[in-house]
Amino acid sequence: MDEFLEAPGATVPTHYWQPLPDGRVQCDVCPRLCKLREGQRGLCFVRANQGGEVVLTTYGRSSGFCIDPIEKKPLSHFLPGSAVLSFGTAGCNLACQFCQNWDISKSREFDRLQDQASPATIARAAAELGCASVAFTYNDPVIFLEYAVDVATACHERGIATVAVTAGYVNEAPRRELFAAMDAANVDLKAFSEGFYQRVCGGHLEPVLDTLRYLRHETTVWLEITTLVIPGHNDSEQEIAALAGWIARELGPEVPLHLTAFHPDWRMLTVPPTPPATLRRAREIARAEGLKFVYTGNVHDPEGGTTSCPGCGEPVIGRDGYRLTLWRLDAEGRCRACGTSCPGRFAAEPGHWGPRRQPVRLANFAPREEGTASGRHPA
Repeated sequence: MDEFLEAPGATVPTHYWQPLPDGRVQCDVCPRLCKLREGQRGLCFVRANQGGEVVLTTYGRSSGFCIDPIEKKPLSHFLPGSAVLSFGTAGCNLACQFCQNWDISKSREFDRLQDQASPATIARAAAELGCASVAFTYNDPVIFLEYAVDVATACHERGIATVAVTAGYVNEAPRRELFAAMDAANVDLKAFSEGFYQRVCGGHLEPVLDTLRYLRHETTVWLEITTLVIPGHNDSEQEIAALAGWIARELGPEVPLHLTAFHPDWRMLTVPPTPPATLRRAREIARAEGLKFVYTGNVHDPEGGTTSCPGCGEPVIGRDGYRLTLWRLDAEGRCRACGTSCPGRFAAEPGHWGPRRQPVRLANFAPREEGTASGRHPA
């Protein structure tokens, strides 16, 4: 096994940074543009100034691996029913007060990174476990870009697809590199208000919209969008209409939107959970704005999980939570009733993973000769 896998907080050099006249270095991965003195870390915690350059300090280390249903990412039009090997690292480049993975994304301790694996090990594990894809999730792959890209390269060599679950808060050059390595992405559009992004997330809206435009119009990455509907913060009918209308106009009515229920967490413990009726109403509004595929999440709502044919309107994929209950697409992804193609990436037959969540330790999957796909050498 590589020596870096035994090191606490292994590092690799990065290239999205620049020296500043005052001796600091500026990290250029995301719009935060953190300016760091020697030994300082960015807000994300995992990118740091070491020796006058920005390094990634968590290469090869993870907060854990788990096999999930692809619908949990959530993706409804990308290999439905299949198993996805999911993992994240530590830290985040936003500061969302409602973070529902805060124990991972807000972690400032390396002891949260309990599992270790090279890109080759992850790809081998995914293949041998029968996973159709690997997802970079739980925290944002933007901040561990070098690790994510190397894992994606190793996965593609084995025919395994890759999925980015991201807030899309990334600058132009690293955005191109990251998504060139991805087959699908779910972007978390947290609200449709600059004030919300500044007040609740510590960021800005426009860079996220730029990422969405880029993914839709300049890549072949399959795109879906998630908005967590938070009572009293981003759940007004006007904001839902504005958000859905922007997606329909700027990205196209075929882009799926997932409207998911909030539960009190992290620093929003006094905000009540999202009522199911609010989600159902938000779905009606989004569909009225022209979106063809709008789903509800984190609630039991079979109707809100159903994919209908954009041609004849008949149900083509039925879901109850993360379980598929209906499949009426042919091997080319066309409605069996009318022959209309359903947008997405579909296998000839649906997967059968179901709602299971299976933690995995990767130690048994390490090849005899470990390494990174790109030739990066952690210190």
